[in-house]
Amino acid sequence: MSTESASGYSRKNPFPATLTVNRQITGEGSIKDTRHFEISLAGSGLAYEVGDSLGVFASNEPALVDAVLANLGFTGEELIVNADGATVALRQALLESFIITEPAKQLLQAIIEKDPSADFVKALLEPAAKAQLDDFLWGKDVLDVLELFPAARFTVEEFVKVLRKLQPRLYSIASSQRAVGEAVHLTVAVVRYTPKGSERQRRGVCSSFIAERAEGEGKLPVFVHTAKHFRVPEDLNAPVIMVGPGTGIAPFRAFLQERDKTAATGKNWLIFGEQHEASEFFYREEFEDYLQRGVLTKLTTAFSRDQAHKIYVQHRIEENAAELYEWLENGALFYVCGDAKYMAKDVELALLKVVETAGGKTPEEAKEYIDALKKAKRYRKDVY
Repeated sequence: MSTESASGYSRKNPFPATLTVNRQITGEGSIKDTRHFEISLAGSGLAYEVGDSLGVFASNEPALVDAVLANLGFTGEELIVNADGATVALRQALLESFIITEPAKQLLQAIIEKDPSADFVKALLEPAAKAQLDDFLWGKDVLDVLELFPAARFTVEEFVKVLRKLQPRLYSIASSQRAVGEAVHLTVAVVRYTPKGSERQRRGVCSSFIAERAEGEGKLPVFVHTAKHFRVPEDLNAPVIMVGPGTGIAPFRAFLQERDKTAATGKNWLIFGEQHEASEFFYREEFEDYLQRGVLTKLTTAFSRDQAHKIYVQHRIEENAAELYEWLENGALFYVCGDAKYMAKDVELALLKVVETAGGKTPEEAKEYIDALKKAKRYRKDVY
């Protein structure tokens, strides 16, 4: 759910914010482009809590929009009804209202009806063929599908009908308002890749929009999305364990700013992972300063590609089993942010092993222990 600010800005009425800092935080030799963004909320009245997310309304890449229009033989000036029911020019709708980076099933269905060579796609739309459909569509956007089946021709109305609405993206906020005032910080990995067999680079809609096209006053429509399940503990004495590999570091940078500004006395343990220490130790100086000042009690890192065998955050959790279990026994809250598909599951398995080995429990007892942490809201996730 998104919050309605005192001045009325919300998901339905986003604030036209200004991007003030756009800084690459991956160093030389990194294959990634991870960036630190600072966004001015001056005059918006928008307030956020540590743990919240920022919703960003992105627009599609103009070059991709123009290529789609050219393929279909449209000028872009044709008037259509967009996803919100407003009458606008087609080009504007393709820029701001519709998803064109991921082909919808409705588009594939329409192509089957118009191009006999697409008949094989019919089988891929069966529920049992989801994996094969995912393989077929991987790395493909609307333009790729149109180019694959050139016999499928559309009227403007037919084409718009088979597109889905472009949704805002949510990013974990990387700042505490106590520390940065009328601003909000984000930590974002910019998605860019070229699929095998293609010469055209693909870009993440929102990450590339902020990194490449959002410069200028009022160019970034934003709103605050509340996340009450992911707050810092109200008890300033409570110990906190934070596991945030990659851009999952974002909320924990905010947590540490908040714990610093509120003079929280509870211990803070940060477990961070990336590929290489030299080029991907995000916010290193800040965290080392927190260590020096005692805001951060313990900093544990896992740089997966800096040795022959890969080391991830879950391995560090298991290595520190005795100490981590002791923190939990002393009332620590355990937080995880980042990839839901693999990382969060691996971290939970590691945590179960910690409770088994350091707590001397059976697998069943360890599961009960973790379930009790969740029930007591001492195990909190912000995963995606």
